[in-house]
Amino acid sequence: MNPDDFPTPDVEAETVAPAELKARIDAGESVTLLDARMASDYEEWRIDGDAVESINVPYFEFLDDEIDEDVLDRIPADREVTVLCAKGGASGFVAGALAERGYDVNHLEDGMNGWARIYERVPVTGYDGPGALYQYQRPSSGCLGYLLVDGDEAAVIDPLRAFTDRYLDDADELGADLLYAFDTHVHADHVSGVRELDAAGVEGVIPEPAVDRGITYADRVTLAADGDEFRVGDAVVEAVYTPGHTTGMTSYLLGDSLLATGDGLFVESVARPDLEEGDDGAPEAARMLYESLHERVLSLPDDTLVGGAHFSDAAVPADDGTYVAPVGDLTERMAALSMDEDAFVETVLADMPPRPANYEDIIATNLGQRTADDEEAFTLELGPNNCAASQESLADD
Repeated sequence: MNPDDFPTPDVEAETVAPAELKARIDAGESVTLLDARMASDYEEWRIDGDAVESINVPYFEFLDDEIDEDVLDRIPADREVTVLCAKGGASGFVAGALAERGYDVNHLEDGMNGWARIYERVPVTGYDGPGALYQYQRPSSGCLGYLLVDGDEAAVIDPLRAFTDRYLDDADELGADLLYAFDTHVHADHVSGVRELDAAGVEGVIPEPAVDRGITYADRVTLAADGDEFRVGDAVVEAVYTPGHTTGMTSYLLGDSLLATGDGLFVESVARPDLEEGDDGAPEAARMLYESLHERVLSLPDDTLVGGAHFSDAAVPADDGTYVAPVGDLTERMAALSMDEDAFVETVLADMPPRPANYEDIIATNLGQRTADDEEAFTLELGPNNCAASQESLADD
C-alpha cells in the first residue's frame, strides 16, 4: 500500500527523530519498538539494542476498524511504544490507530530510511600518529569510515555517497581542506562517495589492483599501488595491499598508528571471501586472505590499531566508543588468527551469512558500469552489510 493511501486516524501520534531514538538506546534506556514492516523485512534488518524490546506486527493487522484483540494484546499498554516502518507512512497510521485506543505511542520519523541517515563522527582517542583521527559510524548498516585531519589538511577513507556533503562540511568545521578520498576496495554493500568527492575537487584514490575488475573511471582518479604514500599535513597515509576479501583489497596505514583494513579484518571477525569470485573461488580467496593477514597485518607492531570498514551487532566497542582494537589484542582474542591455513579456510567458509542485498547492482555501480541517482543509490544499500565471514563474533569478549 502506498503511504498516501493509508486512512487518516482521528488521533495524530507524535514523531520521534531517529537521532533521539539512537541517543536513548545508547544511554541504555528501555525502549519498546513496534515494527510494522512485513516479517521478512523485519527478520533481515531491524533496530536492536541491549535494552530494546522489538515486536513485529505488520501494518495490515491494523487496517480493519475492529482490530483483533489478539493483535492488541501483543502491544504493551503499560509503557511508551515507538512504531516504525520503512518510510514513516504506515507507522504514522498504526501509531494513530493505537493512540485512538489509549496506547502511549509515537512513531519513528521517516522510518528505517531515517534510521539509515544517522551518521556519527567519533574521535579515535587511541590514535597517536600526527593529527587527529575520527571514525564515522552508520548504525543502520554497520558501515565505518575514517577522517584524518592534521593542520589544515584532511583525508577520508571509505566514504559513502549518501554523505558526500558531510565530509566536506566536517573538514571545514575542523579548519581543514579535504585533500583525499580513499577507497579500500570495490564495495559490495554501499555506494562509494569517492567519485562524487573527486568531482567536488577532492582527489579520489582507488587501489590500482582493483582496476582489472572493470572500473570505468580509473583514468579520472589516482591509483594507489602497494607502498604508495600520501601526505596529509605531517601524517603519512601508506597503501598496504591486502587481497582476500577482493583481489584489489588495499588497506591504508594512517600515521603508523592505525591500519584501515576495509573489509579485510574487523574487531569481531574476518572478511568473507566469496563476493567477487563466488562460491567456487572462495577457497582460493580465503587462502589469499590468510596470507594477507599474516604477512601484512598481524606482522605490524602489537599496538597498531586495526579499524575495519564495518561492525556487527556482535562487535564490542573500545572505551572511546569506536570499533578499533590493537593488533596484539585481536591476535589474542580471535582464534581464527592463530589457526594454520587449512583450519582458517575451513572456519571462514563454514558460516558465511547471506550476501548483501543488491550486491551485484552495488558492485556494478561502484565499478561505474551502471548509473544510479542519489535516491536509488541510497535505496540499494539499505539493510545489513553482511561483509564478515560469520554472523557471530569470532573473537572472545
